[in-house]
Amino acid sequence: MENFENRLIDIEVTLSELLKVVEDLNQEIIRQSKIIARLEKENKMLIESMKENPVKPLSEETPPPHY
Repeated sequence: MENFENRLIDIEVTLSELLKVVEDLNQEIIRQSKIIARLEKENKMLIESMKENPVKPLSEETPPPHY
């Protein structure tokens, strides 16, 4: 009977550790989702900015002051 109790305790400990890992992974997914949402927003803003103000051709750019 003691062997059964030890096995049950081991299973409970393992389950507890796995639940902690799942929670940690869930928190990481939430963090990464926020980063992805921010990057998508920034990307859309850059795309819109490029549509409104496209880069000038090199011939139209003023040279830097050291030229």
